[in-house]
Amino acid sequence: MSKSTVTYWNPLDPANSGHWQPVAGLEGLAEELTLSIDEDTGEYTRLTRFHPGADTAAFGPKSHAYPEEVFIVSGRLHDRTFDVWLAAGHYASRPPGEFHGPFRTDVGCVVLEVSFPNRRPGEAG
Repeated sequence: MSKSTVTYWNPLDPANSGHWQPVAGLEGLAEELTLSIDEDTGEYTRLTRFHPGADTAAFGPKSHAYPEEVFIVSGRLHDRTFDVWLAAGHYASRPPGEFHGPFRTDVGCVVLEVSFPNRRPGEAG
């Protein structure tokens, strides 16, 4: 199977606010919207929206066993692991196991994530 597809639409338009879901464990801090997913491989493209004032310090940094790409769409987000403010246009391609976060934002932030949960180190894409 391949990733799901959709015709052009604007998930950031306020008229589409009902499509966003709270991020489990971060209710009130962040929401997510899956744009595309491959049900067989688990690979997905998702938007995560951090609300103004969100701070995930209580959860500490995180890492996962798979590669992930992130692109800051709007706003700004501070990554404590790297001690850097990420603003619209920042991009990262994270290798498996790389720690990132916790995150905080003063003005809010939208992040595009492309994740590959079933890929492990050394696997080709």
